[in-house]
Amino acid sequence: MIHLKDKTFETFIRKEEISNKIDDLTSAINADFKGQEVIFIAILNGSFMFAADLMKKINLDCEISFIKVSSYVGTSSTGRVDEIIGLNTSIANKNVVIIEDIVDTGITMDKVISLLGNEKPLSLKICTLLYKEEAFKGKNVPHYVGFNIHNKFVVGYGLDYDEKGRNLNEIYQLKEN
Repeated sequence: MIHLKDKTFETFIRKEEISNKIDDLTSAINADFKGQEVIFIAILNGSFMFAADLMKKINLDCEISFIKVSSYVGTSSTGRVDEIIGLNTSIANKNVVIIEDIVDTGITMDKVISLLGNEKPLSLKICTLLYKEEAFKGKNVPHYVGFNIHNKFVVGYGLDYDEKGRNLNEIYQLKEN
């Protein structure tokens, strides 16, 4: 168990499980885009650890770029997506894979897909480490999913609670009292 600010979290997904799942995801992406160029777009801040580990195992002609959006305050979504840092590379007529740490309501992904779709990419797919299918209300279901999880708050491995816990190498779930 760990304590962050005023909350207690318990181990949920161990680092070995994360590593094994990244192997599975990269195998699928490498196979799907064999012989093609891909631009990966990582959503900051949460996906930085996942993106780094994923990219180490990608065997494609590729590049990576980053955008930053925000839809969380504390442990709940604000329901609003703010673009903070925009795209700095052309994705027109390119295969694009969005790297996200977690997809829950889908609000963030719908906004990102809408913004990136305006740039006319050849293809646009979502790769997420965590997916909360029961919370999902969006239009854009992820193509590559690491773990389907229940609609509970998690931290670690890039995910945060008020900016705390991103540095943890495992994923922790909010402990029920």
